[in-house]
Amino acid sequence: MKKVLIITYYWPPAGGPGVQRWLKFVKYLKDFNIEPIVYIPENPSYPIVDESLIGEMPKHVTILKQPIKEPYKAAATISNKQSETISQGIIPDQKKQSIVEKLLLFIRGNFFIPDARKNWIKPSVSFLSNYIKDHNINTIITTGPPHSMHLIGLDLKHNFNLKWIADFRDPWTTIGYHKKLKLLRLARLKHKKLESEVLNSADHIVVTSPTTKREFEAITKKPITVITNGYDVNTVEETVLDTKFSFAHIGSLLSERNPEVLWQVLRDIVREDKVFQSQFQLNLVGAVSKEVLGSLDAHNLSQFVNLVGYVSHDEAIRYQKQSQVLLLIEINSEDTKCIIPGKLFEYMVSGRPILALGPKDSDVAQIIAATNTGHYFEYSEYDQLKHKILEHFDAFRRHDLQSHAIGLQQYSRKELTKKLSDLIA
Repeated sequence: MKKVLIITYYWPPAGGPGVQRWLKFVKYLKDFNIEPIVYIPENPSYPIVDESLIGEMPKHVTILKQPIKEPYKAAATISNKQSETISQGIIPDQKKQSIVEKLLLFIRGNFFIPDARKNWIKPSVSFLSNYIKDHNINTIITTGPPHSMHLIGLDLKHNFNLKWIADFRDPWTTIGYHKKLKLLRLARLKHKKLESEVLNSADHIVVTSPTTKREFEAITKKPITVITNGYDVNTVEETVLDTKFSFAHIGSLLSERNPEVLWQVLRDIVREDKVFQSQFQLNLVGAVSKEVLGSLDAHNLSQFVNLVGYVSHDEAIRYQKQSQVLLLIEINSEDTKCIIPGKLFEYMVSGRPILALGPKDSDVAQIIAATNTGHYFEYSEYDQLKHKILEHFDAFRRHDLQSHAIGLQQYSRKELTKKLSDLIA
């Protein structure tokens, strides 16, 4: 059985989408004659915790841990609320940032390159160098963000004749929040330099979207494979559909992930249709920014909002299965065309129609169209969006609202792990 060392920051009890990808890969790798060894921090500062994911950890997998110094813990002494918000990726609008928030963002962007876990690189390289020699490891995988994980791989690659696969769950220098870090010129150049070094030193690059693949192909000639996120068989019992015409958004709604056009459409339908008004409910499951809540209030929609907050993964699955319509909302930006949220694939197997909003030419739009799992709209498409919501409402009243998915097997976690195993072999 071939051994592979996986270097990741996120691991149970971390919650959120970042942990799901490699938790599931590790779950299935042994089915393909590969023994995963997972290296994680001993005392991490996870912005979201989901204890239920501990039960999903595969048994008999070797887990290596080393202490990490977390600057977010130190930042909490200045302002716990702001540091916690920033660590979750929720960055307030620049005009509404407090002095403390501006300071924290400047420090994070210019003194912690590539990210706040940079101080874990040297001790990790030291520890793993000994482990690699003692246990005859020939293949390593790093997954980021945080991209400090890739710098651990970069150093190990320099020290050993290893096969190194670098997995990018998100882009590096073109990710949306990167522009908000108040980077000085030298900091921007350093990020670009490190990104190029990683992409040109790894033996193989794995990305989660075709757009990111094209972006990286302009930087490196190394082979790049797209392995998206996916869905897994879940043990959540069958749920009963909501009796109301419920929309659910699962996950964080950041400051810029604020679809004014959707709120305008819903406001207008509520005004025009008293039956719709009596039946509509909006479930927001996850962290929601003050800007989004303010927009909902400005459009007189607050009375329809069920602000659920963060829930366990199992509970999130329940909301997906019981809601009438599932919302997938992305920031309207060129930078987000490549973002394919992990929840998309769980949405697709829920049996519920997806209503997605995002930028033109998004990878998400192509997947939704190819799998017949919903409809995708640009932020400018008020009339089309309104027509589809009313169409869904009519189907709901006839008890005939559902999705008719096709071709989903390719996105199963086991099938995706097979694709990964071919790269490791």
